[in-house]
Amino acid sequence: VQLQASGGGLVQAGDSLRLSCTASGRTFSMYRLGWFRQVPGKGREFVAGISTGGNTTPYAEPVNGRFTISRDNAKNMVYLQMNSLKPEDTAVYYCAAGAPALTISAYSKEENYNTWGQGTLVTVSS
Repeated sequence: VQLQASGGGLVQAGDSLRLSCTASGRTFSMYRLGWFRQVPGKGREFVAGISTGGNTTPYAEPVNGRFTISRDNAKNMVYLQMNSLKPEDTAVYYCAAGAPALTISAYSKEENYNTWGQGTLVTVSS
């Protein structure tokens, strides 16, 4: 599977933004998906994950309650709805795919994803 993220941009604090990630390949529904983000000088940070069927959606604590991850297996798409954005959400956001996870903790680990899309920049001004 190949991934391509889009939807980033410049918004003000409190605004909403939806990121999209489109995937190629017929086996999209077999992959666990995730969103990570990265700011300059820091490593990638887990944001949210979603299981193959969409029933499991763990979130990082800083975004829990504000961000929502979803997927449409028929369209080979995964989304990240971001509400109540804060300046600290400014980062390059990446979508990623990996094999189905057996544990919740597996979603947050970068090494458990083997396919990454190019990033899309989100900038939140105060």
